[in-house]
Amino acid sequence: MNDLDRRAFLKTSAMAAAAAMILPQLGSAAEGDTPAADGIRWDKAPCRFCGTGCGVLLGAKDGRIVAMQADKEASVNKGLCCVKGYHVGLILYGQDRLTVPQKRVDGKLVPISWEEAIAIIRDRISAAPAKFAMYGSGQWTIPEGYVANKFVKGGLGHNHIDPNARLCMASAAAGFNATYGVDEPAGCYDDLDHCTVLIDWGNNPAEMHPVLFSRVMDRRLKGDKVLYIDLTTRRTRSSEQADHVAFFKPNSDLAIANGIAHLLVKAGFLDKPWVDKFFRLRQRVAEYAPDPTKRDIYDAEAIHPKNLNGKDITREEYVKNLEFYTPEKVEEISGVPASLIRLMAEKMADPNERVLSWWCMGPNQHTRGTAMNSLLHSIHHLSGQWGKPGASAFSLTGQPSACGTAREVGTFAHLLPGHLPVLNPHYREVTEDLWHLPKGRISDKIGFHTVKMWEEFCTDGGAIDTIWVQVTNPGQTLPHQNKLFLAKKERKGKFLIVSDVYPTATTALADLVLPSAMYVEKNGMYGNAERKQQQWFKMVEPPGQARPDAWQVLAVSKAMFDAGFPGMKDRDGEWIFAKALKQADGSLVPAWDFAHYYDVNVDERLFEEYRPFTKIKHKDLAPYAVYAKAHGLRWPVVEKTPGNWEETLWRFVEGKDPYVKPGAGLQFYHSNTKDDKAFIWWHPYEAAPEEPDAEYPFWLCTGRVLEHWHSGTMTMRVPPLQRSMPHAYIEIHPDDAAAMGVRSGDKVTVESRRGALTLPAWIKGRGQPPKGSCFVPFFDERLQINLVTKDYHDPFSKQPDFKKCAVRLRKA
Repeated sequence: MNDLDRRAFLKTSAMAAAAAMILPQLGSAAEGDTPAADGIRWDKAPCRFCGTGCGVLLGAKDGRIVAMQADKEASVNKGLCCVKGYHVGLILYGQDRLTVPQKRVDGKLVPISWEEAIAIIRDRISAAPAKFAMYGSGQWTIPEGYVANKFVKGGLGHNHIDPNARLCMASAAAGFNATYGVDEPAGCYDDLDHCTVLIDWGNNPAEMHPVLFSRVMDRRLKGDKVLYIDLTTRRTRSSEQADHVAFFKPNSDLAIANGIAHLLVKAGFLDKPWVDKFFRLRQRVAEYAPDPTKRDIYDAEAIHPKNLNGKDITREEYVKNLEFYTPEKVEEISGVPASLIRLMAEKMADPNERVLSWWCMGPNQHTRGTAMNSLLHSIHHLSGQWGKPGASAFSLTGQPSACGTAREVGTFAHLLPGHLPVLNPHYREVTEDLWHLPKGRISDKIGFHTVKMWEEFCTDGGAIDTIWVQVTNPGQTLPHQNKLFLAKKERKGKFLIVSDVYPTATTALADLVLPSAMYVEKNGMYGNAERKQQQWFKMVEPPGQARPDAWQVLAVSKAMFDAGFPGMKDRDGEWIFAKALKQADGSLVPAWDFAHYYDVNVDERLFEEYRPFTKIKHKDLAPYAVYAKAHGLRWPVVEKTPGNWEETLWRFVEGKDPYVKPGAGLQFYHSNTKDDKAFIWWHPYEAAPEEPDAEYPFWLCTGRVLEHWHSGTMTMRVPPLQRSMPHAYIEIHPDDAAAMGVRSGDKVTVESRRGALTLPAWIKGRGQPPKGSCFVPFFDERLQINLVTKDYHDPFSKQPDFKKCAVRLRKA
């Protein structure tokens, strides 16, 4: 990175503050333009970035995407995009696209043919299938995730596949499962149009989910009264719009939720009729030491239902557990004023209010993330702020298909398609039948979760010696990089395969690099945070020899089948993907040969094979052809009359959810206790496993910025976005900066027990942490804050905590 003087840094900071005003360099269709104007061919797609799932229209001409506009027919964004979305077409055209397969020879990557690349992977996996793992993404399309899942779990007979969604939403999924017996939100984005109180729980929607944030802010501009409360660990752009801003001590969010529950109990809400009718009081079965070094860091059994689902407690036990959490005690623990705890409880207790809680990485990237997610659902259950438009507890997501692919397709190491738990013998048999596999092919052992997978890979003699990475950049996004990624440099016999579109921190250590097609260079389908599936068609050709990730997996699988690998055969001895690719006359479409990959719509074939899984847990998806015509549909999608497919906005609510029985009111039909009841959880507050001390006196928090998405692989190659936020920085409170003699632009070294990083300071910028805290975004591959973060993780979800660790700062 080139050094920036203070004047240049301040200039770029000012540019960043105005980023939302930047006009896209792509053409933008004016209102009323016809799809065929100027020879431009328009088609729909979801945005390639976050989990919001905004609809866009992209215009292609002469083999390139040349224009875009927000899709006015998309219910998510209603004709509006954020600054990233307006530039989404430019992500295809960075100057350093990967265009040919490459193999590392004598330390350098050299071009090879696709045939050689496929043979290398075939031979590597076949030699030691149990030591192979696949690391994927919430950016996999649904068909891509499905084919990878079947390849590993159905073909290799083990479950060592996990998505990067383990790092961002595993705790949300565990919280839903622990509370409802099934994953994903019951509400939808329409709640934003009806809520009268909106509470941020450790998130910054103004920058991370700006389109959704604008729905509420637009209402307020039009005169709607929406009380907005921002519970946060640093001042953000969201804070600027809030009626109440409260800074809480990291990890103390559990105490805040318990403080609200304490007041609701004091107000008699345990006696409300809905509590006994629809809910059970619950607490965890086992105690887990807050210090991860004191427990088995893997502990696959923690996610077993017997532990995740907890045990019943009596009303008296629940009341006694909450006695400690008076507003004054919560203020002492968290720093949030007792008066605000009371205000939130009063609003939740008021039947005339509609309270919406929403959150993202704050409660998820948390060593008590499952507990915190469960408590957020529970205060809504207890207060009755649930099951009505605008009254909900909603977990936002960060990736475009972390829900649709990672969670629903089941690419987690503990799941099967349809979000079926691999530990359940019935669901293993169902999967074997749907995939036409021999009995016993699906392993009953949970595979390695992300942290464990990379720990094994980066350890001499570890259980994993080959990892195939697709659509993600673990060389920048894994925590504790020195341990979980960079250690690969010193490990002989380890082999890293990376499918990507650009060079990254991950390809820098790869032994084999495969060029991938991206976004509208292939067909695709994503599933967003409100259960909405959105489909798109290929619009332009990928550069050079870049090919879809789904094809890459199919080609390797077919090569292994041809070589006689037993796992690639179904119970009749046919290739495990033959069923999806057969024609009506029984012939097989040779989709493994790229010259024939688009002879049929392979995405449609794979999607239709996947659809039966979705009905098992009432996540019904419509036929592919329905999505091709629609601008997205929220599951369960049911056929009310022939050809009339209807989406579901609110789950578990009579009259809204087609699976709720008449007269039930609410029905949690996947209840963990098989009685149609959800849970009201009790979880205690616990201190973070690593807190500031005399040696490391500051808190560190990490996150994203408005202009960039995740590791910046795409957005740092979009010139307007790169110019508006050219590099990472460290936010420090002005008093702490003054004590160190630091001004904006000065270099500061941030150091933890795991690593150190030096980067420029930004004082009084768009965000500001409290005294004793600092913040660093993770988008810049030249300034990797994950050298500093820790790999401690939640015992149930296995999600690491990127939001809090102890560091020390010094002027460099």
